[in-house]
Amino acid sequence: MAKVCSRLLFLSSICMFIAQVIAQPDFLYHFCLDKGNYTNNSTYNTNLNQLLSSLSSNTKIDYGFYNSSYGQNPDKVYAIGLCRGDVKPDVCRSCLNNATNLLPLLCPNQKEAIGWYDYCMLRYSFRDIFGIMEDSPAFYMWSTKNVSANYDQFSQNLRTLLDSKRIQAAAGGSLRKFAAGNATAPNNQTLYSLVQCTPDLSDQDCSDCLAGAMTDIPTCCDGKQGGRVIRPSCNLRFEVGLFYDATADNASSPSLSPPPPVPSVSPPASNNIPAAKGKESNKSQAVIIVVPIISFVVLIIISFCIYLRVRKPREKPQSKSVDEIRSVESFQLGFGTIKVATDDFSDANKLGQGGFGVVYKGKLFDGQVIAVKRLSKNSGQGDLEFKNEVSLVAKLQHRHLVRLLGFCLEGIERLLIYEFVPNGSLDNFIFDPIKCVLLGWARRFKIIRGIARGLLYLHEDSRLRIIHRDLKASNILLDSEMNPKISDFGMARLFELDQSEGNTSRIVGTYGYMSPEYAMHGQFSVKSDVFSFGVLVLEIISGRKNSSFRSGENIEDLLSYAWKNWKQGIVSNLVDLTLKAGSTTEIMRCIHIGLLCVQENVVDRPTMASTVLMLDSYSMTLPIPSKPAFFMNSGTESNICLQWEHDSRVTESNQSKSSSVQASINDVSITELSPR
Repeated sequence: MAKVCSRLLFLSSICMFIAQVIAQPDFLYHFCLDKGNYTNNSTYNTNLNQLLSSLSSNTKIDYGFYNSSYGQNPDKVYAIGLCRGDVKPDVCRSCLNNATNLLPLLCPNQKEAIGWYDYCMLRYSFRDIFGIMEDSPAFYMWSTKNVSANYDQFSQNLRTLLDSKRIQAAAGGSLRKFAAGNATAPNNQTLYSLVQCTPDLSDQDCSDCLAGAMTDIPTCCDGKQGGRVIRPSCNLRFEVGLFYDATADNASSPSLSPPPPVPSVSPPASNNIPAAKGKESNKSQAVIIVVPIISFVVLIIISFCIYLRVRKPREKPQSKSVDEIRSVESFQLGFGTIKVATDDFSDANKLGQGGFGVVYKGKLFDGQVIAVKRLSKNSGQGDLEFKNEVSLVAKLQHRHLVRLLGFCLEGIERLLIYEFVPNGSLDNFIFDPIKCVLLGWARRFKIIRGIARGLLYLHEDSRLRIIHRDLKASNILLDSEMNPKISDFGMARLFELDQSEGNTSRIVGTYGYMSPEYAMHGQFSVKSDVFSFGVLVLEIISGRKNSSFRSGENIEDLLSYAWKNWKQGIVSNLVDLTLKAGSTTEIMRCIHIGLLCVQENVVDRPTMASTVLMLDSYSMTLPIPSKPAFFMNSGTESNICLQWEHDSRVTESNQSKSSSVQASINDVSITELSPR
């Protein structure tokens, strides 16, 4: 009986907690950071309660930024409250009051937490957070509506608008770093944007924070009519449609009228981010609704507890491994299903072959067209490990990654089922003397940017941190609209590799795309992929393979040829003949970026975040590249694109063949697990 009473008391406390939480409006999103805990009735708890209760009580502050601390080390607490720059002080204080009530309830006994409403942000910590630019934890939200037409023009208009607002916000004073404005978008639409930093940041830190947030837009909101990137130190939002008080276009005004209702924005499902509510709940109505619900829940729980006590047999809880197996079953298909889909793996359905195995085209019963990889039988993993690795990779989704739909595991057969990408691989276009004319500069630049965004997602924004290690033209697939999709990412998780951390004794990949530190010493990092990306950029621009090709009487590799022409100021020699009508400025900038990526010194190479920013922001000054790493010549056939002249004759650039064999290993990539 005593145990029952103790359970009831425990349930009562839970119910009271639920009532308190429901009485507050929901955050857009919040994080309870695992940076240390405090106990109830401790000094830290007292200091936190005192600080939060007084955070927004200073009525002399009307510019929406509150930062204060309370207590003495080691129990000192720091807190920041930031309101959106277009709300009035009373709206701001009301929002922060809700936040100070809700955040400690959602993050009990945790020393650091952060939560966001539409109109305000609250964060507190045991460490000094004033004047420090922080870009994580962060989250994204995006509109459900796509850009209907003129996507490239829309993206360019958005970059220009956000760049101007970024500069304006960064130049703000210590009271407010905020800017809002609009620009004309395609189809007679108006594009609105809002950017903001915590005003305790320096001008440079604010600019850097917003520039980094801008690089996240392709990851979260590419092709969408609206989106948000929200970080602890800064945030940005854009919409086709007014979502803020129009008088906020004048960023110098410290106090503005309340904004109109905010249009709803759909959150990314993969991150389980709740959608914005758009209005706050009425507390009295919430209590009226909550009390009978809680009473009903308590009765159900008590009945269930009594049932557990009186029933004789005790069920044994399922083991964790069984739960894990069930979590991946939804990705598994039967071997018979795949056998029928591929017509028993017939040669007519064969799409290609590599070190990992053979790829077949197939069609499921529901009509969905798929690509099936029949893996080589050299995996060292057990069945459970294989299933779990596949389930992890299958959850990675980005518009510039080939989507893994599932797997099949029966006997010695291990199959991976991917979405089918109709236009095949990039190398079939840029190195083909006929098909290459289908890729004008606009399409090639779109492909370069898409690959960069896909790599950025793998390196920094996915739930796994993935180093591809085999990025090359044949691993870039093109969909029906010629959008690039990176394939074979994360494949090494499915194989047993002799490696530890950043070193491996088994070199996998393709020579010519490999960074020197990886090819010679087995050292790999995200900068290894950056090197491969640089090689790929130069291939896309030149239409030439990175391995040896003839240049007059000389045979040299693409990197040395590009560097020599760069130093001599004649990089136009590197450009594919079919691209003469393209934007010279963009082409030259991409060659510059490609050379930055293939620098021999690992430290000198940019990250993919910086690379994306350089591709998207033309106002950004590029550093001077240093000498790239050169590889020994490995002869192979090089087909240079044919160009139709106005007199209908075909002119052909030099082609060469060599009897030496290309040193290439078509193997798998590596994935690193990293917390987000």
